[in-house]
Amino acid sequence: MRNPLRTLIVLLTFFMAGSASAQFNDVEERDDNFIVENNKNILKIDIKEPLLQVAVKNCKDFKAAGFEGGIPAYKELLRKYMYVYLNTDFYVLNGDFTFTLTVDEKGKVTRIEGAPKVANSQVFFEDMKYVVRRIKKNWIPATCNGQPVTSQIKINMNLSSIATDI
Repeated sequence: MRNPLRTLIVLLTFFMAGSASAQFNDVEERDDNFIVENNKNILKIDIKEPLLQVAVKNCKDFKAAGFEGGIPAYKELLRKYMYVYLNTDFYVLNGDFTFTLTVDEKGKVTRIEGAPKVANSQVFFEDMKYVVRRIKKNWIPATCNGQPVTSQIKINMNLSSIATDI
């Protein structure tokens, strides 16, 4: 006659081991452009390259502003911070947006403007100002004839939100 307690322990052990290995083997390919902000909104962020820079007028030798690690590093950092700090409970984002960053002679972002202005975009633009200011690394300022100058950087992005019910 078999011991029912022993049989139960063996079955539970097999069940737990099977479900644990199933968790490790069930790895899906993921798209890092998607994030679930909460259980209500899914946000996709596509930051376009290149980031455009406005040249300084009457400058014969203009060199655009740079970022430590390059523009791809800034794009990835910006996307990461957007996922963390945007509060999409207050707005649904769909479409193309442009942000203009003003970078001073010391490499600090001094102004952030967003466009186009649409319903609830002002709250989103304020959130983006907060996001950009959270990035503590400075830019390498643009130069004109070898001297650091204030410049503007235009960032184009496409945002898609999907609202879901819980």
